[in-house]
Amino acid sequence: MLDAARPHVLRILGPNCIGMLVPHTGLNASFAHVDALPGELAFVTQSGALMTAMLDWARSRRIGFSHLVSLGEHADVDFGDMLDFLGSDPKTRAILLYIESIEAPRKFMSAARAARNKPVIVVKSGRSAQGQRAAASHTGALAGSDIVYDAAIARAGMLRVDTMQQLFLAAETLARFRANRGEKLVILTNGGGAGVMAADCAAHSGVELADLGAETIARLDAQMPANWSRGNPVDIIGDAPAPRYVQALEAINADPEAGAVLFIHAPTAIVPSAEIARALVPLASQNPPRVLGCWLGGSSVEEARSIFREAGIAGFETPEEAVRAFAMLVTYRRNQAQLIEAAPARPVDAVEPDIKGVRALVQRVLGSGREMLDELEAKTVLAAYGIPVVATTRVRADPAVAAETAAAMGFPVALKILSPDISHKSDVGGVVLGLEGPEQVRAAAADMLARVRAQRPAARIEGFTVQAMVRRASAQELIVGASIDSVFGPVILFGQGGTAVEVLADRAVALPPLNEPLARALVARTRVAGLLRGFRDTPPADEAAVHRVLIAVSQLLADIPQIAELDINPLIVDAKGAVALDARIRVSMAAPGGALNFAIRPYPSQLVHTQDWRGRRLTVRPIRPEDEAQHLEFLQHLDPEDVRLRVFYSRRSIERTELARLTQIDYARRWPSSPPRPTPKASSARSAWCGRSPTPTTSRPSSASSCAAR
Repeated sequence: MLDAARPHVLRILGPNCIGMLVPHTGLNASFAHVDALPGELAFVTQSGALMTAMLDWARSRRIGFSHLVSLGEHADVDFGDMLDFLGSDPKTRAILLYIESIEAPRKFMSAARAARNKPVIVVKSGRSAQGQRAAASHTGALAGSDIVYDAAIARAGMLRVDTMQQLFLAAETLARFRANRGEKLVILTNGGGAGVMAADCAAHSGVELADLGAETIARLDAQMPANWSRGNPVDIIGDAPAPRYVQALEAINADPEAGAVLFIHAPTAIVPSAEIARALVPLASQNPPRVLGCWLGGSSVEEARSIFREAGIAGFETPEEAVRAFAMLVTYRRNQAQLIEAAPARPVDAVEPDIKGVRALVQRVLGSGREMLDELEAKTVLAAYGIPVVATTRVRADPAVAAETAAAMGFPVALKILSPDISHKSDVGGVVLGLEGPEQVRAAAADMLARVRAQRPAARIEGFTVQAMVRRASAQELIVGASIDSVFGPVILFGQGGTAVEVLADRAVALPPLNEPLARALVARTRVAGLLRGFRDTPPADEAAVHRVLIAVSQLLADIPQIAELDINPLIVDAKGAVALDARIRVSMAAPGGALNFAIRPYPSQLVHTQDWRGRRLTVRPIRPEDEAQHLEFLQHLDPEDVRLRVFYSRRSIERTELARLTQIDYARRWPSSPPRPTPKASSARSAWCGRSPTPTTSRPSSASSCAAR
């Protein structure tokens, strides 16, 4: 089928699918039982049954679509193709996806990132971890496919939800309220109970309620009845007439720290709800939006709901629904912030690693028929990439030799079994800590050999490792790891470490490459991040040291494709820094890692170069998102016709969403097979801009140029 279609550039939808509907053109190329109403939402699904159920559900609520597409087995057209198409479709306001599986991860990630100007909301089925095969490391066991999908969806700037109802809830919020940048919420209500319910849901959803400023409280004191709540939630009492609602909202809007406003109204006999809605619309519909509406009740508030809806104000049926929608918006905005990060495979300011030495070590291990590096080899790899490791010495399986080595190293020490057949040494009693003298070391070594031989008689015992004990009273135990996901390739894991790491299950996953903002965001997604900030008499830990370890692991994965699994557990960190106490690395001849297997192509730092141009030394590099301000300044100095010919835009005051298209380049799409090297003969205005500001200035060094690789 595909061979027959290819010569005609014919794309095939399906097979085994319902088909597609395009309501705006009247196209119904499906066997769905009803037509769809025209609208601005696009729905793409792998489940045909879900598509017909969605049609029924949406039609009863008068919800329309720009496209409904059932992909079926997506032999040809897949999610990446549909995201590319719908991302530039003028009829589509938001894109809704129901995903069961992804077969082309880099294409999917690239297309999702390219569709950044429209909300993309995903329901991904298959959260269960049942059936995952056992792995040789904690990381392989913890980084199941669903948590990796979470990381991929967030990294591409999309929003993941759990149910189809949440899918529409998120679409409504992002379409009508996305321009709001507030992280905090003020609840304005005429009913104390409704306000308390909203506050409870905010606490559960991680939404912070804003503290009202002194001026705002004083203003409300002068306008509200004496028994108003004098705090957030702002309860203006059930007998409130329409002017009181307006006065309260004006006071809150005047407070720059108030954030977004959730307006909750329960119907009363004092004043019709529709009258209140008409009075509030001029304030509630201002741009950027600040107000979310919640009209409690049924038919008596239906007109008020309609007034808010027609004014473009996001509306919800319950306080909990509204708060969860706001929480989704905060999550979406954080995901969008990750989207603009263009991380290099090798950070410019990172420690220069011993790549040749690590590659030689890995080849030596693979050549010997092994896949697991021993502890000393694993720590050698980490040290080569600038990751601090504790002093460790390898000795043969002789208690007397172990005692002599420990005495030379200095007490206390830790003693560990060294065996290529034992990955988790503590499971077989292969770790003893805090040994204070030669006799203790000698006795512990003899007992350890007996225990291990009894529990694992077939295991090859190559000796011991003697390790200096690191005692830091306030240190936190962390885990940093990497593994290969079957869909998205190399992934990095971070979380709370120690022997109970699987039980605690406090971890987060990210796709490499990482830079400092992405590493910081990865740490922030865990509960242990709160402990790192310090508590009671425990000082804050050196989080920057943790970030450096994560970035170094990302670089290691990019440089050494043979690495299949990596564990640093525990990585201990306190105010003095971070140090790896134990490490394990598994390598594979199949080379499943490396930058070429990353789901997100790294920033092409290898294209950065310097050259002479008209007597000046210039640095020429591919453009980065942080070049946005420079790029805008450049465009503002050009003639309108020059702007139009360069970027197909008709005005000099270009919007940020359009500017993002020029600076947030996905190098998976823009990567030339043979990168052209600019020559000094280039004489366009763009070449001039790459070396200097369009107007004389000393605020930017002449070498800090930024040319788009387009």
